[in-house]
Amino acid sequence: MALIIRLVAVLRDFFAPRYHPERHYMRGPGPACQKRGGGTPTAA
Repeated sequence: MALIIRLVAVLRDFFAPRYHPERHYMRGPGPACQKRGGGTPTAA
């Protein structure tokens, strides 16, 4: 039974993946911003 439930979950995620915004948005300034600013990043 657990195998069937897992199979259904894998198929659901394949055809209709859940949206995880944390995978798509940056969490802060990256290395290019540090190069332009010339110093360490500051907390906003």
